[in-house]
Amino acid sequence: MSPRTAVKPESRASSDERREQVIEAAVKEFAAHGFHAASTGAIAKRAGISQPYIYALFPNKHELFLATHGRVVQRIRDAFAEAARGVDGPEERLDRMGEAYLRLLEDRDEILAQMQAHAAAGDPALRDSVRKEFMQLMDDVQRISGAPRERVLDFFAKGMLLNVAAALDLPREYCSLGPA
Repeated sequence: MSPRTAVKPESRASSDERREQVIEAAVKEFAAHGFHAASTGAIAKRAGISQPYIYALFPNKHELFLATHGRVVQRIRDAFAEAARGVDGPEERLDRMGEAYLRLLEDRDEILAQMQAHAAAGDPALRDSVRKEFMQLMDDVQRISGAPRERVLDFFAKGMLLNVAAALDLPREYCSLGPA
């Protein structure tokens, strides 16, 4: 193996690490300002890199936003899968997944980034990707839980209420935390 080949994996790891740092910074920036008002300059500053380097990692702000949204949804998907693992019955799985989602709601930046993605779906360049992620998450919940579609719709309806309650920092009495 030549020295040039040995350096390549380190460069890739460094680039991957920077990409992760940028996405984490973007979660905070998009959560606070939404797609249109967030700036790549502010994201770069949060990530501790130069703004031009963002464009070495992502072709444009749209792709960065979609990667950020994808990361937030993947965390939800992973939490649901882990919560349902080894649990018998669709209702018990949904209950465990709901408990996992309540823990995710503690990260205000992630919940606000998720809501900003839904709001940004008014932009035709973002709509299809955000829509696809949402539909895939619903399908995944149905598959993981084994619950019928109607029950999954109830699960998501409650989740949307919890999103609003968390984003607005509402007192508990303004949303039901019991079964749907």
